[in-house]
Amino acid sequence: MIVGVVSDTHNNINNINNIINIFNNEKVSLVIHTGDISKPETLRLFSELDCPMVGVFGNNDRIEAGLKEVCRECNFNFQEPPLLLTLEDKKVAVFHEPELIDSYIKKHIDVELIVHGHTHRYREETLNNILYFNPGESAGSLKGKNAIGVINLNNLKIRRIFF
Repeated sequence: MIVGVVSDTHNNINNINNIINIFNNEKVSLVIHTGDISKPETLRLFSELDCPMVGVFGNNDRIEAGLKEVCRECNFNFQEPPLLLTLEDKKVAVFHEPELIDSYIKKHIDVELIVHGHTHRYREETLNNILYFNPGESAGSLKGKNAIGVINLNNLKIRRIFF
């Protein structure tokens, strides 16, 4: 299973349209959004994906009315972090803020992959047999500096795609 990961889109409509096109061209089976979408109308754009989308609300989403309604309309599974998924027999935990991860790991040691956002910085590292991934900036205005991630869940290989 190939999964797309995106974070911190922050209402950048041009970038979101690029992200949707990339994920559709990559034929991902699922997109995980790690939060900070910002506006309901921006979230609705993701209905153009050719696959389901799940995710968590980020700190900027918690103040925005209407996001939960769009999730219901578009059949997106979003919640407050963490979101625990089992995909291809892998336990995946989705966060926005990385500060919440350590306390969660102490109770859920069987997690194999953690994706998060918030920092706008790329992260790909393995700690205590858990792969941590943040694709980095996706809302910036510098063309070619924004990135999303594509993860092959069979072998946990990650590929970043810049746009």
